[in-house]
Amino acid sequence: MHSPVVAMAITSASGPHVVLTLTGELHTGRLQELEELLADPRLHEAQEWVLEMASVRRLDLACAYALLRAATRRPQLDALTFRGATRPVQRSLRDAGLGAVGTIEP
Repeated sequence: MHSPVVAMAITSASGPHVVLTLTGELHTGRLQELEELLADPRLHEAQEWVLEMASVRRLDLACAYALLRAATRRPQLDALTFRGATRPVQRSLRDAGLGAVGTIEP
């Protein structure tokens, strides 16, 4: 029996640097799970977030806006990087305004 794919997790948290790995389809059905992850205390203390998004197949605007809200509510956050996103996912990130608060890397 195959175990389910983890859609989102904090995969590294060392001091001021946190890496979140997101996979699969992030849509309104996953919004509560995403918001719970973004409320993790390790993110409140971090000064740099890196979101690994190479395995995200779809990101709807509701989830993109949740990322934007979480990032802009953290005044101590100095750097936000979205890494490995596909073109459609990059488009959703930009449409939500995340290009203005972070770096979107292909």
